[in-house]
Amino acid sequence: MSKRQENVLLAMWAVALVATAGSLYFSQIRDYIPCTLCWVQRIFMYPLVVVIGIAFAQKNVRIATTTLALSVIGGGISLYHYGLQKLTFLSDAAPSCGQVPCTGQYINYFGFITIPFLALTAFILIAGMSIYLLKSLKEEVK
Repeated sequence: MSKRQENVLLAMWAVALVATAGSLYFSQIRDYIPCTLCWVQRIFMYPLVVVIGIAFAQKNVRIATTTLALSVIGGGISLYHYGLQKLTFLSDAAPSCGQVPCTGQYINYFGFITIPFLALTAFILIAGMSIYLLKSLKEEVK
């Protein structure tokens, strides 16, 4: 494993750790009750901290396939959730989402940064770095 690949794995782990810590901050410190879609996004983000951390310790770049799959699925859910919050035609038809409505916006910085937007950003970063690692693995084989 090259030093660059190692650094990318470390950056992926840092993104997943910050996203996980951020979601725990919002729910445990700020007392924001997560909606159902927030919980589903957490299901895809939280394991990334452990999986990428182990991969980093083992110097296993091949984990990129798994991290790409988890981040693409989680990112898709985040994108849909963000759409429910920001697109009228989606929010008007949004189903009830449990104790807290999925259209609710605990934060709305600059008129567009919401919690699902933050999660989507983290998933996109992890997916992009996963793609980079997969391409670097392919080049090593040549």
